[in-house]
Amino acid sequence: MSIWILFTILAAFMQSWRNALQSKLGEQVDVAGVTLARFIVATPIAALYLYILYQFYPNKPPSLTTKFWLFVCSAAAMQIIATGLMVMLFKQKNFAVGVGLAKSEALAAAILGLLFFGTVLTLTGWIGVLIGAIGILLLSNKTGWRQLEMSTLLMGVGSGVAFALTSLWIREASQYTGLSFPVNAAWVLVAVLAIQTVVMTAYLGAFSRQSLKQLWQQKSLTTWVSICSCLGSIGWFSAMSLQTVPLVKTLGQIEIFFTMMIAAWWLKQPVSKKDSLGLILVAAAAVLVMWQ
Repeated sequence: MSIWILFTILAAFMQSWRNALQSKLGEQVDVAGVTLARFIVATPIAALYLYILYQFYPNKPPSLTTKFWLFVCSAAAMQIIATGLMVMLFKQKNFAVGVGLAKSEALAAAILGLLFFGTVLTLTGWIGVLIGAIGILLLSNKTGWRQLEMSTLLMGVGSGVAFALTSLWIREASQYTGLSFPVNAAWVLVAVLAIQTVVMTAYLGAFSRQSLKQLWQQKSLTTWVSICSCLGSIGWFSAMSLQTVPLVKTLGQIEIFFTMMIAAWWLKQPVSKKDSLGLILVAAAAVLVMWQ
């Protein structure tokens, strides 16, 4: 099995827990605070991960060119926007549909990658991306599209496009470190998280100190959000440095399996026939992108 597949499975598993914890934290903390929670403890963990990698994969210092910082800063900013939109979706009455639309990032990454980043997919890869998108929409459509509010639609699609751009820029940045895998992906991870932590902490310190107080009051939950986020990011950044973003994100849609397992375990929620069909389509998409 290719190593990018293992990293993607790790990322999807940790992201499902991170989203569940973020949703819970969002009941006590505002959008900006929950967004910072994703990064604040993740940065030192990522730095430790980079240090450990250097013990096993001796490398020279990275060559951090202007293009590297351009892609890193763009990715950091876009991920903040994407995360903020996702947290706002948690507060929507019909957020499940919106979150499903946000998971359309695989399709958005395929289209944007083709148009602007020179991404090339085989016919099998495109079929996998499209089948995965259909499966995600089936799983997210719990109450019917007629009840979908325009604000939820815009936030969902906006979040998906923002996450897609983040991923594409992260992959580009990993190509400009002058290093080999996995150290190149780790350097991008540390740089992106450091920028996000500094920017969000400065913003909240200047405009919303109450959010910082709320995070401190929920420090245990905040820490777990960051830990899950960092482990997930290690998986995503590593996988995307090895494989094209649309294929990684399509396989990453197996996150929905983990999410539904968590729901069934904690909430004892049954799986409907439509959910079963959606899961089959997501599974088929995963098989196609691994096989192509």
